[in-house]
Amino acid sequence: MLITNLLPLLANYSLGFDLVAGPDDTVTLTVIPRKAEGAKHSLEAGETRPISITATAAEIDAELGRGTDGALGQLIASRKTLADQIADQRQAAEDARVAATKATVAKTTTPASLAKLLPPASPPVDAKPDQPATLF
Repeated sequence: MLITNLLPLLANYSLGFDLVAGPDDTVTLTVIPRKAEGAKHSLEAGETRPISITATAAEIDAELGRGTDGALGQLIASRKTLADQIADQRQAAEDARVAATKATVAKTTTPASLAKLLPPASPPVDAKPDQPATLF
């Protein structure tokens, strides 16, 4: 039943577990989320941080048995939501940087700078090859 309840989490994450016995019949469970094979999104650092739960074995079983509705599922979902927000903000900042660069290029492009890009005008019809061109 435990694995069945964790299946929704396993769709996006590969989960590593570490169990350590503690005093007074407590257990510390450390869950290490990793990118699942074939997952479409890359994980942010906050999503891959280990999660430690210290409680009795029965309490941990009950919490993990709740799957995505349990503390572990909600914590991972919250981390993913925060990671998505960070990715969205990074993308918005990159889009703004690109737009600012384009605006700067558009503002600095003047007729004089465009003239440098155009081929030179042809010489006047009465120009002689052995004499320098004149403006008069």
